[in-house]
Amino acid sequence: MSGIGPVEPGEGTTRARDTHNDPAPERTSRLARFYGAHRRPLLAGAAAAVVLAGGCLYATRPHAPQQAAPVPPFPSQVVDVTYLGGHSVPPGTRPRTFAFDVLIGVESGPPVTVTRVSQPYAALSLTSAPRTPFRTESGSARTIVITLHVTECGNVPENAGLPFLDVTLRNARAIQVHSFILGRRYAQDLSQALQVACSNDSA
Repeated sequence: MSGIGPVEPGEGTTRARDTHNDPAPERTSRLARFYGAHRRPLLAGAAAAVVLAGGCLYATRPHAPQQAAPVPPFPSQVVDVTYLGGHSVPPGTRPRTFAFDVLIGVESGPPVTVTRVSQPYAALSLTSAPRTPFRTESGSARTIVITLHVTECGNVPENAGLPFLDVTLRNARAIQVHSFILGRRYAQDLSQALQVACSNDSA
């Protein structure tokens, strides 16, 4: 046997770790035993935490905003006025008075109320039956009798040209004054009625 013992590490070198004196295996075995003893409770607790977290996320998830209701159309966009022809006046009606029928229809949207009907000539007065205001439902139409009275023959037009009615309309969207041109037939009938009404000097 040689008297030379184990080689000592030189200066500046580090001794290799003695695994027999390392307490890590003992700590590892204690952790393993702890995990084995408490494995099921730990897993159950972790699963419950995940479920609760998911429930909280679901409960606090913001709801999608409700879609806004569509805006109603302007009343002039859905109302139509059609000339139907002359209307006889009741016996005993004052002179220089004549009448005609129009059809007022509402195509769609909310109901429309007619609050006023007028015409552009200062020498004529106008009334309607039914009297304003009156209401027309969506998808329906009603016949209106327009009665005109000549107040001053000297100022009535000799040729009515393309006369119109000013109709004030109201619905859930707005109030509008719209001019409806009733066409050539109405212009001819109005001109003829004015000539008849003012053919003599009777008031």
